[in-house]
Amino acid sequence: MKLWDESIEGYRAEAKALLEQLPFTGIPEADLPEDPVARVQLMRENMRVMEPEPSPMAVEDTIPGPAGDIPVRMFVPDNPRAMFLHIHGGGWIVGHPQMSDVDNEHVAKRHGLAVLSVDYRLAPEHPYPAGPDDCEAAAAWMLEHGPERWGTDKMFIGGESAGGHLAAATLLRVRDRLGAIDRVLGTNLVFGIYDLRGTPSVYGNGGNPDMLNPQNLQFMIECFTPSMSDAERRNADVSPLFADLSGLPSCLVSAGTYDHLLDDSLFFATRLAAAESPVELAVYPDSPHGFTLFPCEMTRVHTARLNAWIASKMP
Repeated sequence: MKLWDESIEGYRAEAKALLEQLPFTGIPEADLPEDPVARVQLMRENMRVMEPEPSPMAVEDTIPGPAGDIPVRMFVPDNPRAMFLHIHGGGWIVGHPQMSDVDNEHVAKRHGLAVLSVDYRLAPEHPYPAGPDDCEAAAAWMLEHGPERWGTDKMFIGGESAGGHLAAATLLRVRDRLGAIDRVLGTNLVFGIYDLRGTPSVYGNGGNPDMLNPQNLQFMIECFTPSMSDAERRNADVSPLFADLSGLPSCLVSAGTYDHLLDDSLFFATRLAAAESPVELAVYPDSPHGFTLFPCEMTRVHTARLNAWIASKMP
């Protein structure tokens, strides 16, 4: 069974060439402090150097949250047709909404979506459940205020990497806690992590180049779920792979074959299908974690597929 369309076979050579130029996004292990908080703070400072120019469309605001106001970044077109709750990546420990300004502006303008990107609390200072609680609060706020502010009560949810994990967890909370799953049009899950115990590809991706490795993944998981046992990490609110996945709206699940988190997407999409929830699985050969950051043909194909998927779900 082929997991990708034959039309992208010709882009594999470019993808492999890009792998040799993977950007150095980290700090040498020997230069990192042992203290997790100090280590993460240094990683955040390093990331700030690489952040993109802010979008002129973005508006910063706050919404009420379980531990005080939550900063959010909004992209609102004229006459929105629906809403999009975006959740940024960064391993639950780094990152912020501005990282995704280009994509969020694109989604707002092309599809007429009122986009809210939530600046949820980060670990290790704020471990589980702080981040998921903030994302749930953002979803609840949009569901409550969307009709009056933007004239719509329908929404998408989506995110990348740890943001994909939080998007899946938020989707389940919208169903189980907010009772509003009928108002979610779809969920875009991009190279997310759904089993925090670690799927097989986490421990070995065939030795292929990737922006992740088992050591930094384990560090991120420990920061987010400190001292949790494997049994505790099987809780469906922590690892969405273990949830009842029935009765959910359409999900687009995407990952590259060189990604250490590939199996998370393969397993999650299969369990969605077995639960008879509509799902599309998009697999990109020879592509690492975070491949959508590269200006390449695989990224173009991914963007085109996302555009078509969103358009097919619009009210």
